[in-house]
Amino acid sequence: MTNDHIMHKLRLALTLGDPAGIGPEVILKALADPAVNKNCDVTVVGDRDLLLKTYTTISETSHSKPLVNPEKLSILDVPAALPFQDNIVISQGNAVSGAASFAYMEAAISHTLAGQFDAIVTGPIAKSAWKAAGYNYPGQTELLAEKSGAKRVGMLFVAKSPHTNWLLRTLLATTHIPLSQVPQALTPQLMTEKLDLLVECLEKDFGLKKARIAIAGLNPHSGEQGQLGREEQEWLVSWIEQERKNRPNLQIDGLIPPDTMWVKPGQAWYGNGTIQNPADAYLALYHDQGLIPVKLMAFDRAVNTSIGLPFIRTSPDHGTAFDIAGKGIADATSMKAAIELAAFLASQRLQK
Repeated sequence: MTNDHIMHKLRLALTLGDPAGIGPEVILKALADPAVNKNCDVTVVGDRDLLLKTYTTISETSHSKPLVNPEKLSILDVPAALPFQDNIVISQGNAVSGAASFAYMEAAISHTLAGQFDAIVTGPIAKSAWKAAGYNYPGQTELLAEKSGAKRVGMLFVAKSPHTNWLLRTLLATTHIPLSQVPQALTPQLMTEKLDLLVECLEKDFGLKKARIAIAGLNPHSGEQGQLGREEQEWLVSWIEQERKNRPNLQIDGLIPPDTMWVKPGQAWYGNGTIQNPADAYLALYHDQGLIPVKLMAFDRAVNTSIGLPFIRTSPDHGTAFDIAGKGIADATSMKAAIELAAFLASQRLQK
């Protein structure tokens, strides 16, 4: 660790996300807990006036949990351009709120690349609002990759069980594409790239040198010997056999039928029964195959982690929730977890 790193606490940039959603609310709730940022200095990246407005609005809700006063926060002010500021209305995502959340992201990325922050935690954005504002990105991960020059990125979801403290890690091989496009998008090259990313992350960020990774099949029953789909027989089985030969220090389980792969994680999460050797990480082949079980177990505490970037980035695993924005009832558990995980992972990086 360098002297510069010893001299300062970890510095996290925390973007507001879409200002019409629950991002500002869960940030104010999360930072009201002093334990959340005890190991780091958090700077909120967004519009100071909008954050103050959220604080005033939510504070008037009698059943709301404690909020931190924005006046006590470090804020990198990114004000909405006038006269558009008045067009940002809580619970109504639109082109203006999309442009605002995009501006927050750009500011956080540029300052992080300039060395002012050690990690980024991003509030939830609405892809439809970005598109309405003229920004055609599938999500924040793709923007982060483009701005940082990262050629390989992945979406890893991490959650710690409140029942057993077991750590669930799930990587998606494909992300925000239609289900009909998944078989065409999956290739041996893509699978190797995602496995490389996962192995590197487990080693560098979690200290796992000899990890165990479970990989799902694509089709029901992993194809049932070609009766329920041909991808396994045509290339997935041979691919996984070759990867076992190429990675003697890695234990690879699979191809596991998708409907049974999540039994052991569920048992490890809830602690019901004797669990023998749950995997260190799970590689799902498409969005819902991985995220339905993750959200079933850990909806209020899972964290989306972008791996493959030159810096740490985490985000709560929930959306803007426009339907409850401004009501004071949003749960900040996932935001707290995202901040805490970003601090942990950044500290791991800086100690190398």
